[in-house]
Amino acid sequence: MHIAILGAGAMGSLFGGLLAEAGHRVTLLDVDGAHLNAINETGLRLTTDAGERTVANLEALRPEAAMQPADLLIVFTKTLHTQAALGAARAVLGSHTALLSLQNGLGNAERLGQFADPARVMIGVTTWPADKNGPGRVSSHGAGTIRLMNADGAATPMLSRTVEALNDAGLACTADADVWAAIWEKVAFNAALNSLCAVTGCTVGELTNVADGESLALKIVAEVAAVARAHGVAVDEAHVSENVRYALAHHRAHRPSMLQDVLAGRRTEIEAINGAVVEAARFKAIAVPHTQTLLQLVRLVDAKDSR
Repeated sequence: MHIAILGAGAMGSLFGGLLAEAGHRVTLLDVDGAHLNAINETGLRLTTDAGERTVANLEALRPEAAMQPADLLIVFTKTLHTQAALGAARAVLGSHTALLSLQNGLGNAERLGQFADPARVMIGVTTWPADKNGPGRVSSHGAGTIRLMNADGAATPMLSRTVEALNDAGLACTADADVWAAIWEKVAFNAALNSLCAVTGCTVGELTNVADGESLALKIVAEVAAVARAHGVAVDEAHVSENVRYALAHHRAHRPSMLQDVLAGRRTEIEAINGAVVEAARFKAIAVPHTQTLLQLVRLVDAKDSR
């Protein structure tokens, strides 16, 4: 397939590199000129548990420079940039192009559906780790998975082709009718740890420097899980809570992406995470005081950084 990756940061470059190694024609679309130039000049330097190598059969362009429709467009941009990025990459969106969001947060299917027939929109969640180590260099260590499905729940030939392509690249992908539960569970995890770290400046482990730090994180998980259940999504609250406890104990030095955005003076994805949960809670008249307070606090941080 011709696969375009919109948002070629750490995750997008990892996926693009592995898909290119598997024999697909891959176009990376991003606005980081130094990264694009490095890939076009010397290839993508990819480091995984399989070793370090250079992937040379990649095309790297700004979104507006891409002129040929793709069979599949995988979207990794931050949620707040989705519409602008898709608007710039309109030439990639042919009448047959399928779109897959592996982004954080809620509302991604609706955003992609503004640019293509909703029947061609897939949504998913991934646990693959990735780091950008400089222009043209990405690394990933450890295992991950992908769970995805058509946003409307239909099993289509393109869904099967996408799963096959990602598995050929070694990315452990499954079509999962319960993908919405996985998405909400990731939202619950991120609403707790990302927003708490963003407003405190703490690493994940530093949230346990006070006795009730873990308890506060788990209260947020419980609020998000309650909202998901009210909307008919059967999330596994105990599983998310276990993942939060594990992260607090074993990922102590980790700075979540939202904290990294705050430290870099960038706007965060708080609206697609806590913001979307608060909106969904309001629709069902569910109180989510901890999630809402953190939303308001991160909004203040965002407003300060954007002055």
